[in-house]
Amino acid sequence: MFVSGKDQSVVSKEALMSTKPGKQIIKQGLFKSKGYKLFKKYKEETENEFPNFTNRFVEGLLNEIKSDTNPNATQQAFGNEVGSTEIILNASEIEPIKSKLENLDVLKDRVLRILNSNFVKMTFPVFNGLFDAAAEYSGRNDPQLKQDVVEGHILAIDLSEPMDRIVDKDEDLDFLDDYKLMNPYILKLARNKISKGGEQVLKEFEEGFKDARIGQYLDEKLKSKPTEITEEDMALSYKKYRAVMGTAGRNMALAERPLGEIFYLGMARAAEGVGCGNEIEDSLKNGFVKIPSWPLYYSLLANDVKKGFDVTLEKSNLYLQDARLTLELLPDGFSHKEFLEFLFLTVEHYNQYWFNKLQKANKWSEFESKLPK
Repeated sequence: MFVSGKDQSVVSKEALMSTKPGKQIIKQGLFKSKGYKLFKKYKEETENEFPNFTNRFVEGLLNEIKSDTNPNATQQAFGNEVGSTEIILNASEIEPIKSKLENLDVLKDRVLRILNSNFVKMTFPVFNGLFDAAAEYSGRNDPQLKQDVVEGHILAIDLSEPMDRIVDKDEDLDFLDDYKLMNPYILKLARNKISKGGEQVLKEFEEGFKDARIGQYLDEKLKSKPTEITEEDMALSYKKYRAVMGTAGRNMALAERPLGEIFYLGMARAAEGVGCGNEIEDSLKNGFVKIPSWPLYYSLLANDVKKGFDVTLEKSNLYLQDARLTLELLPDGFSHKEFLEFLFLTVEHYNQYWFNKLQKANKWSEFESKLPK
């Protein structure tokens, strides 16, 4: 399922029975619909391929770390590119961490920690499906190109995991310095693989990577003025979802129109829909309304937290409605239309599931008391 977080309960039978879209997912499973079968096929394929992908990732990373003669320059360049000194190591810290990570088992442990994210596991089958769909449409058959382009984008998404953990300081505290050393090399591996898709694909990736950082930077800025957040701010903040998933969607079609643009639209809007679900889930788990987020923006405007979350669910459905428009734009007889339909259904279930849990938890007064004044 195309959702983030580490919570597997969202796809249990009980959870699926608790929402309308969830019941449709069960029904499609019983009747073995085309969308369900395709989704299952890609999920199984990815699970089988995951250990090989992990090994390629670890070996590539080890090679980059060992062969770097000036790791301090690498750290500085990465800090400059990302626009933050918080996520890099000081010169004096580098050597002991570098020599520790030059041990294959230690490095593999760190990589597996990064890969232990539903977001990574769920985007993998989606990218494989989109790449196949576009390849079939344009008569391409190049398994190596598929591996490079798909894995390159997965590596780029992987990079957001350790970077988020470094900034949020909410998990893996003992390994954050290791991640700091690894990050620039992960980006380099991603770029190398993505560049195999050609100049335009790499250019799209670079623009998306830049946009994602702008979104993250804006989030940091908005934390200092939560009561003044505008609709325009929120749309810009959500650029991080569009930039990552939309761009990956476009590049699964090697950035060729019309499919590249259609995939961009579908993936960008679905990811924004997931963003709303994430904000609902995070608020429930943290015990306060996240800054910045749609629930915060709407709660402050309505002066009513419960209403703020109601409107956020509506907003997520608008994003999904927009994503579903892409189904109308696909070429006639498109092989993976039902796959995309099923994907959007899983997002709708995810959002509704966390919204229902939030309703049951009834934490409105607690949220209310912690709202920024």
